[in-house]
Amino acid sequence: MALHIVHVHVQVKPGAEAAFRTATAANAAASRQEPGVVRFDLVQEQQDPTRFVIVEIYRRPEDARLHKETDHYRIWRDAVADLMAVPRSSTLYTNLDPGDDGWG
Repeated sequence: MALHIVHVHVQVKPGAEAAFRTATAANAAASRQEPGVVRFDLVQEQQDPTRFVIVEIYRRPEDARLHKETDHYRIWRDAVADLMAVPRSSTLYTNLDPGDDGWG
């Protein structure tokens, strides 16, 4: 079965970068402890530091749904809501290489 990969695109208000990084780092650390999470990374755009991508890789689509039921996700969602310059969006991907056996 292919992994369930989500890229969450975020643009925060100027000046909110540090607060967003702090809240998202706490969510990411807790998310990495979930059994269905393969990776949970936060990256920041170099040319526009108000733009971020959260790279979430799950074993199954159900694991993404379960992630959104956790307390740490709800805390993060509420903490960053007022930091957003525009609503966040997500894009779904399927891994092609490496195959499933090449991931942790």
